[in-house]
Amino acid sequence: MASYKHIFFDLDHTLWDFDTNAKESLMDIFSEFNLEEKVTSDFNTFYEKYLYHNKILWERYQKGFISADELKWKRMWRTLLEFKIGDEGLSKALSSRFLEILPNKKLMFPHAHEILVYLKNKNYELHLITNGFEKTQWNKIRTSKIDHFFTHVITSEASNSMKPEKEIFEYALQKANAVLSESIMIGDNLDADIKGAMNAGMDNIFVNHIDAVTEMKPTYTVTHLKELEDIL
Repeated sequence: MASYKHIFFDLDHTLWDFDTNAKESLMDIFSEFNLEEKVTSDFNTFYEKYLYHNKILWERYQKGFISADELKWKRMWRTLLEFKIGDEGLSKALSSRFLEILPNKKLMFPHAHEILVYLKNKNYELHLITNGFEKTQWNKIRTSKIDHFFTHVITSEASNSMKPEKEIFEYALQKANAVLSESIMIGDNLDADIKGAMNAGMDNIFVNHIDAVTEMKPTYTVTHLKELEDIL
């Protein structure tokens, strides 16, 4: 087994329960903006439409076809259009409020805090590599009280590159003053985290929360964070 010194974590869907926190945030704005009267009485229908358009626009953003600002408000705009509401002002207000509420949610995956304590006590240098927005991601980790675990937080905005591009991993290594052979990436996303690490030549651990089937061959695979203790 390699001797690692630097551990690079993904944040959303790996440590921080993005899906649950985002759904709760959308429920908050649904109520706050009285969308049950303006849009639909069924939150779940609104939520499903949002997820559909958010996924499409995130893919376009990751490929460089749209800007971060366009992604933020147009996912709301497209969702409202599903209900025949073409209100750009409301779309931008919903987007702004959503991004204010979201980072204040605190639900982490089981064993997340426990494993960070464990790794820190073993003197690993811990870092984050995330495709999320700089301000939002920093707010998340501060609100969740995990910011003190990480030496460096590398975002796509700061590095001008995104996972799975190798450049963001190279930027992270440089920022952390880390050697590739002594570094490992931990994440839940096969494309962004695992393929990205492979593109950079970095060992990796696939956190397979959802029992995904893949032909990709990560360096290691775990089904929950507690299992990291068997590797690190």
